[in-house]
Amino acid sequence: YARRGQPGWAALSLALLAGASAAAQACSWLWLRSDPPALRPALPAALLAALHLLQLGFFYRCLRALKVGWKVCWAKAEDEDEQRHMAFLSHDISMLRLFETFLENTPQLTLLLYIILRTNKAELSQGLGISTAFLCVSWSLLDYHQSLRSFLQDKYELSLGSSIIYFLWNLFLICPRILVVALFALLWPYGVAVHFPLVWLAMFLWVSLQGTDFMESFGPEQLYRAMVAVILYFSWFNVAQGRTLHRSIIYHSFILVDSTLLAFAWFWGRAPSEEHSYLLLLVLCAALPCYLLGLGLRVTYYRWLHPNVQVQQEGGYDEVDAGGGSDSPEFRSFLEPHLVNRRMQWLAQSQFSLSKPARQHFLNGASAV
Repeated sequence: YARRGQPGWAALSLALLAGASAAAQACSWLWLRSDPPALRPALPAALLAALHLLQLGFFYRCLRALKVGWKVCWAKAEDEDEQRHMAFLSHDISMLRLFETFLENTPQLTLLLYIILRTNKAELSQGLGISTAFLCVSWSLLDYHQSLRSFLQDKYELSLGSSIIYFLWNLFLICPRILVVALFALLWPYGVAVHFPLVWLAMFLWVSLQGTDFMESFGPEQLYRAMVAVILYFSWFNVAQGRTLHRSIIYHSFILVDSTLLAFAWFWGRAPSEEHSYLLLLVLCAALPCYLLGLGLRVTYYRWLHPNVQVQQEGGYDEVDAGGGSDSPEFRSFLEPHLVNRRMQWLAQSQFSLSKPARQHFLNGASAV
């Protein structure tokens, strides 16, 4: 972009990359500091801090997980603690990958789509990159959900069919959202600079009102809420315990109205002789049906394909994030009761509703006090 005489796009791309990386590295560092001492890396704190300052914290986590996973795979005798240690590491990696996707890849995907529409030129590599990015965003949500389910004991894993539907309904809901934001930016690029902060602030306040308790202290908790608000700008993300049906309806209704207003603003502001007239057909015949199809697939998933259905057919119970149940879920942890991934426990309790929400405050790596 800079060599082509477009320094603004180059600066924006770098700013998105730097901001997303800094936020993810900050979360990784805060999590390592709050982990149980027995599960912290053997590296000195100064070296860990230097790795995160050099934006290598996530890479170090992946190498550490590979090392532990190698030991688990080749151990002659099953070591329950090593297996749980591997799960502990993989859950955090899944969460960081989700943050990275929505803070870095999704905004850059919107920017790339805007640039293609603005220049009316698309290279093959750009088309492949856009397609791959959309698939990666949906995959990160599926991976996050599967990671949460594996954190719970006595939970049925997602079947192949359930995973495909879960992947597709996220894909069909995210694609139209990114498209209408790019179309709105096509006519009012500075309008997005106003629209995003306003919607982000609304989502941040909504998350704050739900009383999240993910991080260890007030400051880091605000960072977590700010990052979740970015995710909510593009996709649904549950952060509170209890039934989510009403919250989900409110969220999707808000996003549908907001996206419709953005599309109408683009339609109202476009010139009749504009060369992007084909986009009108794309919006009317693809974006809206795609979003409605995504909502339909989500209803289908929770109605017929959710693991809950299999449990009910067998006479058991499996909590779902849109309903209630009678038993509280049990979480996988180490044999020692003081070793538990508090972060994933909080998220799992948010996704899988409890009949009696836990009132105890858990310190990360500590049992209830």
